[in-house]
Amino acid sequence: MHSRWMALRYSIVVVLSSYALTGCMVGPNFHSPHAPPVHSYNEFPLPAKTASVRTPGNSGKAQHYVTNKDIQAEWWTLFRSPALDALIHTGLTNSPNLAAAQAALRQAQELLNAQIGTSLYPAFNAQLAGQRQRATGLSSSTGPTGGSSGGSNVFNLFNAAVNVSYTLDIFGGARREIESLQAQVDYQQFQLIAAYLTLTSNIATTAITIASLEGQIKATRQLIKEQENQLTIINNQFRLGAIAESNVLTQQTLLDQTRATLPPLEKSLSQSKHALSVLIGEFPNQELPKFDLDKLVLPVELPISLPSALVRQRPDVRASEALLHAASAQIGVATANLFPQFTLTGSYGWTATVPSALFKSASKEWSIASQLTQPLFQGGALLAQRRAAIAAYDQAAAQYRQTVLQAFQNVADSLRALETDARTLRAQRQAEMAAYKSLKLSQDQYRLGGVSYLNLLTAQQQYQQTVIARIQAQAARYSDTVALFQSLGGGWWNRPIAACHDTVNPTQASLICP
Repeated sequence: MHSRWMALRYSIVVVLSSYALTGCMVGPNFHSPHAPPVHSYNEFPLPAKTASVRTPGNSGKAQHYVTNKDIQAEWWTLFRSPALDALIHTGLTNSPNLAAAQAALRQAQELLNAQIGTSLYPAFNAQLAGQRQRATGLSSSTGPTGGSSGGSNVFNLFNAAVNVSYTLDIFGGARREIESLQAQVDYQQFQLIAAYLTLTSNIATTAITIASLEGQIKATRQLIKEQENQLTIINNQFRLGAIAESNVLTQQTLLDQTRATLPPLEKSLSQSKHALSVLIGEFPNQELPKFDLDKLVLPVELPISLPSALVRQRPDVRASEALLHAASAQIGVATANLFPQFTLTGSYGWTATVPSALFKSASKEWSIASQLTQPLFQGGALLAQRRAAIAAYDQAAAQYRQTVLQAFQNVADSLRALETDARTLRAQRQAEMAAYKSLKLSQDQYRLGGVSYLNLLTAQQQYQQTVIARIQAQAARYSDTVALFQSLGGGWWNRPIAACHDTVNPTQASLICP
């Protein structure tokens, strides 16, 4: 009895001592990198607003830059398109990429839970065994447990026990491993946010591309119709002997060239529709809603985050920071492997030669043991592993800096693109109006014989080019507005927790937006 009490007291002292020592965690403590000391996105300050021009639809409005204004979570609703809203909702529900990112997050969380269970808590195992064996050198009248064996050295042995083992995390290696896995969970969370942002942005951009191609196809078909009418007039003039056949052939060539531009546009339209179907998780044979570029509303207020806030808003930057955190924790794991490992084990159970005697006091047995393992020589492997962990951290730090630089580049590109897009649209619209007036004037003068056919041909070509260019410039303003929202992080931090249903970690539910 006294010996058992001494063993129990010894175990309590060892466990309490281990908890007193668990405050020690070798390796570096991670701190989030500071925001870069940058006060603007572009070399030269942007104007307070972009240029404006009257165009069909709403694409010609001036856009105002509003500094330090937050981005709303569902930024795509600013385009005031119910069809776009419905498509994005469908994509968020059906997208396989989003489902894969959610599954990766759940996997990372469960790996963290598994590591916590194996590292921070003792392992208890119940054991029940039975065996029959032959032993030599035994008394013919005494079994291995003191009971009668019936005068034979062949006997049965039954065992029931509960075993416990616990490795003391005195130098924090296990907790650093948990810290690394928690950083991996953070990484997968921001990967999910990035997938969410990429999906919504791609749906919006593809829908704008479809609307642009629809507009270009409509303009091309209208131009083909006008050229067919012009060819009819020229044919009539040729039959009356007023013009040479070469004029008829030239107009026919122009008409065929314009017709030849239609199939590539229709091909691009079909491919864009197929891509949009896949983005929303549907097969390409599904019918999509119609998009009209002139019915989209261009957001007139553009919220611009402060440069110091960008690194906290961009999911790719936050994901890169999480990898940096994981690499930092792995240095602690590699460092802790250089120090001694302390393990406590214990067992309590019964052993008997017959089942009826298994749980009797005479069959009871127990053991308590402690073990210390100190690496002495492993060919420099442990030191090499620590140096490798430090090198991995340096690599993650360099990749983090590169990600931050690219984030600022994305915002700078988007801001400058929006400013130049507005001026481009204004110039294209003015060119289109001038080309239209020139074409109408040339058509009237040609009917009266005031200008040559070459003048009319030139006016037709110019007008065709300006119409297509104007439609492309309109689409560019919408697409680059989407790119700005995406480059600034998309406002994921403003999503209410109630809107995020399928999350693993409720404390960070606002990060997950399925």
